[in-house]
Amino acid sequence: MNSALIALILVPILEIYLFIKIGSQIGAFVTISLILSTAVIGVFYARYEGLNTLKSGFSQLIRNELPAYEIISGAAIAFAALLLIIPGFATDLIGFLLIFPLTRKLFFSKISKKFESETKIKKPYIEGEFEDIEDDDERKL
Repeated sequence: MNSALIALILVPILEIYLFIKIGSQIGAFVTISLILSTAVIGVFYARYEGLNTLKSGFSQLIRNELPAYEIISGAAIAFAALLLIIPGFATDLIGFLLIFPLTRKLFFSKISKKFESETKIKKPYIEGEFEDIEDDDERKL
């Protein structure tokens, strides 16, 4: 079976299980308000981190560097915001782990190192050896 299909089936089952377990412990109203508050706080924090990532990416472009980590980080922040909007405790946990810069760096450190080593922006000149050729008139002087 395809792993995306398995995830599509297992994630809602896990979320329903967590809703029942946590809702029975803390109550229905608190559970619903917790889900709504994590969505609101997560989306605002995702916006903040997204703008910081965008600023960092532009500063690297100005320095003529490829913002590989910022591209991956921006995609992870967008995915995390989507996970935070979806109601559920497991998706919120994964979303918050992807939004925080420290855990995001842990997740993507190997990927960004691979992109940095493979894709360097070329210098605007051609390296090579040269030899001065003088005219006969200049040699006589």
